[in-house]
This record gives sequence, C-alpha cells and structure tokens, in this order.
Amino acid sequence: MSEKPILLDVQDKIATITLNRPERKNAINTNMVNEWVEILDECRDNDDISAVILTGTGEAFCAGGDKANLGANNKIDPLETKNHFWDHFQRVAKRTALIEKPIVAAVNGMATGAGMDMSLHCDIRFASKNAIFRASYAAFGLVPGNGGTYFLPRIVGTSKALELFWSTDVIDADEALRIGLINKIFSQEELMKKTREWVSNVLDQAPIPVRVIKRLIYQNVNMDLNTSLDLISSHMAFARTSEDHAEAILASEEKRKPKFKGK
Repeated sequence: MSEKPILLDVQDKIATITLNRPERKNAINTNMVNEWVEILDECRDNDDISAVILTGTGEAFCAGGDKANLGANNKIDPLETKNHFWDHFQRVAKRTALIEKPIVAAVNGMATGAGMDMSLHCDIRFASKNAIFRASYAAFGLVPGNGGTYFLPRIVGTSKALELFWSTDVIDADEALRIGLINKIFSQEELMKKTREWVSNVLDQAPIPVRVIKRLIYQNVNMDLNTSLDLISSHMAFARTSEDHAEAILASEEKRKPKFKGK
C-alpha cells in the first residue's frame, strides 16, 4: 500500500501533485482529500510555486470515489451525505478554483466518475495515448458529485455533456481531443516531460498577465459583452503601466528574451 495518498513535488516553480494510491487506481478517500486540500492551499499561497500539474501514479489517473465507501458500505444518512460532500469532498473543487496560477492535468490513464471531474477542475488537460474518460455516475445510480455538471458543459457544450453523462460511454484520448475535452495527446512515456515543457513555456511569459488572463477568462463566462469590456479596460490600465510590459517591448526591439519581474 502507498505510504502517502497524495504527493507534492516542486521544481523550477512548478508544483506536481500526484495522486498516489495505485493499488486502488488512485481512487479518492477521506485521507487523500484532507491532504489534497492542504497541498492546494500551499500551491495557492507559496510564491515559489507559479504553476501546478496534477497527475496520477501507475496506470490510472483517478478511478473516482473509492468503492469501499459506496453502496452497502455507505452507512451515513442523507443529511450526513449532503454535509460530507459540501464540507469535505467538494473542498477540492472549491480550493482549486481559488488558485489563479495555471493548473494543468496530465491524465496518464483512466479518469472516471469523480476522477474525470478532478481533471475538469484544471484549466487545461493533456493526456497520454492510453488515457480513457468516463462520466460513469448514472451507471452506478449516482449523480455527478464533484462539479461535473458545472465544468463539463462549459468545456464540451451542453448537449455533448448530456450525451456523456447519460450514455456513460467510455471515450479514448482521440475522441476526447476531438470534442475538446483535452487539449493535447502525448505518448505515455513523454506525457510528463511534454507537460512540464509546455508549462515552463507559460512561465516564461509575463507573470501578471498570465494570472489576470485566467481570472478574466473565468469571470467572462457569465458576463455580457459591455461588462466584460469594462472589466478588461480596467485591467489593461495597470498592465500597460507595468514594468514587465515596458521590458517586453524593449526586449522585442533588442531581439532578446525578456527578463520579467512580476511587476
């Protein structure tokens, strides 16, 4: 059995969070959630972390909720179940949403049920060629409990989200790429290497706009055009007067790589 259910490794300002219960296909249990929330807080608050990668150990990304706590093994009543999700399990989605740094899922294998939802919490998703996805809730007499009905329609559209939830079909990486569920496919061997390279390139950009663009993208989802343009004009006011903007223009003129300070 794995010693720690979730791991954190920080290198070159990139935090890698690894789900680490390979003997259970990285299925989520209470101990994992508790440590996951602590790690997310660390990623949010630590200035030595500028981006986050989420992945899994072994052949699976995450098989969803641990079945050892489901079905006849579920001994809590409806009110306790509600409170358990709101106060405990769903903290991962809520804490992830507080992080304004780039978050990329490197889906190394199976991502089903809540495991698929966990990948949807991330800003973008890369996957290995042998990754599979399944919105499996209805097949187990459940509803999406970890943000799936919020995130999936925003990523693939309403009708495609309904198709995936209702059919509970398994889709492979190629189909996931076709419908926009994932952004890129890499070989299993190169997934983490290519993901880190991509994230490193993002961190070469000016850090203030990287964070503000993320904030704006999510705020704009529920805005009308005039509100969006009003908001962006306010953000542009400080972006145009930042030291990094001046450095970027100067570096372009001097044909060199800019040296950003986050100011």
